[in-house]
Amino acid sequence: MKSITELEKLNNQIVLLRLDLNVPILDGKIIDTNRIDKIIPTIKFLLSKNAKIIIISHIGRPKGNFKSELSLKPVKDNLSLKVKESVKLEKRDIFKLKKDNLFQDEDNRILILENIRFYPEEENNNEKFSEHLAKLGDIYVNDAFSCSHREHASVTSITKFIPSYSGLQINSEVEALKKITSEIKKPITCIIGGSKISTKIDIIKNLIPKFDNIIIVGAMANNIFKFKGHNIGASLFEKDSENLIEEIFSEIKKNSCKIYFPEDVKIGKELNGGSVQKSLNQIENDDMILDVGSKTIQNIKNVIDHSSTILWNGPLGYFENPNFSTGSLEIAKYIANKEGEIYSVIGGGDTVSVINSINIKDKFNFVSTAGGAFLEYLEGKILPGIRALK
Repeated sequence: MKSITELEKLNNQIVLLRLDLNVPILDGKIIDTNRIDKIIPTIKFLLSKNAKIIIISHIGRPKGNFKSELSLKPVKDNLSLKVKESVKLEKRDIFKLKKDNLFQDEDNRILILENIRFYPEEENNNEKFSEHLAKLGDIYVNDAFSCSHREHASVTSITKFIPSYSGLQINSEVEALKKITSEIKKPITCIIGGSKISTKIDIIKNLIPKFDNIIIVGAMANNIFKFKGHNIGASLFEKDSENLIEEIFSEIKKNSCKIYFPEDVKIGKELNGGSVQKSLNQIENDDMILDVGSKTIQNIKNVIDHSSTILWNGPLGYFENPNFSTGSLEIAKYIANKEGEIYSVIGGGDTVSVINSINIKDKFNFVSTAGGAFLEYLEGKILPGIRALK
């Protein structure tokens, strides 16, 4: 990929900047500004080069229809405060816009096109739409890694019609993921959670030959308990997952990777109830496994102690209830305290929520804002948005 850092002349150039500003909004107010915060360096870099910026982004899934509640206005207001610049929200029909009439006010250097997904042509990857977008600028920059697994007009097809570059954030994301998939400092450990093994099986199979340790936690571990003949009570599990688990253990045998899963757990009778620690042979029929136990936490810490690189995707338990957040919080703090000793990459919305809840985001080498793109990269897939920039 060619990076914007390679560009020598940007003076008065109009940069079409694709961002992922899909932030959670409640009653017109942004709840989490993390995705906005991440792209500020790219915007400041472009402004320092005297470029003019047209931001292309989306919120939610309007499916090609205008929905006032999915307007980018709250994002525009927040961004304006952060960059200390006037930011204009362009509400006119994109098809009626022309390059010459966009920056008529000399003091205005940033404008945001209204939600790009209000146009069905975006998700249909319509080439005429892409070509029209391209004509609005001089240079295209993709800084939306978390959208780069989508074959959308403003992510892939647009690069056919305009010189295209990667942004600072997407460079950081790819660099971090390369360090845990191809430029690995070993030993490397993956802590992986979630509710369904079927959604993570390809990731696990792709990582086993490269990683030294795979630690399976969360509801995914319940499937392994059941596979091994343990009673899991009323715990969440995925039906017909036996073949998937057999695949994992088969791959483990072929490689030098070790697999770990909890040896003790915390259970509750309901999601919002209290917790009781139990060993795996003590689970009753009305028990719900909702967190890992103290022995398991210590076991994971021991593995971390002997690791040089950590990838963490998925909490260890039902952390929304404080009674079942101990595992996730303990491991988050333990990895954070290894700052400078290990290279740590965190990905997945729930995992990011865990570290944000105790304000230790800056203690990790890289915190990914991506969801699906992050996981697809770990599966070994080439992301369409990345391919389009090459």
